[in-house]
Amino acid sequence: MPRSLLRVDAVLVQAVIAGALSFAHLHDLAAAAGQDGWKAWAYPISVDLLLVAAWRRLRTDGPSRLAWCWFLTALVASLGANVATAGLLDLEDVPAWLRILVAAWPALAFMGGTLLAHSPAGHSPDPDFAPEVESEPVAVAAPDPEPVAAVDDASALPPADPAPPAVPVPAALVDHARKVAADHEERTGSRIDTDTLRARLGVPPHLADAIAAQLA
Repeated sequence: MPRSLLRVDAVLVQAVIAGALSFAHLHDLAAAAGQDGWKAWAYPISVDLLLVAAWRRLRTDGPSRLAWCWFLTALVASLGANVATAGLLDLEDVPAWLRILVAAWPALAFMGGTLLAHSPAGHSPDPDFAPEVESEPVAVAAPDPEPVAAVDDASALPPADPAPPAVPVPAALVDHARKVAADHEERTGSRIDTDTLRARLGVPPHLADAIAAQLA
């Protein structure tokens, strides 16, 4: 059997053992705090699900105060149960404040899970993002000048303003903007406007207009 498979199996076995122990500690603490029957078994499931939901939000949408807040809340609840059932707490005489915390946990976990599931992800522009140097710039066509009414004396026409130069937009930045626009449309149901696109990408207004023209 390959050595890599043995290593993965060992990690999985360790994860199962640690999860089972933590699950049992949370159940014992909930039962000692007056949550008997199926309710005591529901507490460890609630804590673990909130921990996984917050970790998934951190992995998919990046660090945020919301995700870190609920991740640490679930982690403290899990670690607290492990420590409390290690002989430091008399499970036959659980203090009133701990009974209150255990009884309030379902409402707290429900609020945390709802916020993690339905709050929009706050994407901030990545300061380390830099377009690839090898990418060929995409030239944005300048708008056609407005037609000028014809006059008999051609010399009376004012000199036409030079057409604004095309703004080069790196292809990598256009691809990133498409992803941002798709995420915005998926969450809000409407196309992203230029001001929102400029704020999300952290680019100057003229570059945001050029990118918006590419996305149109």
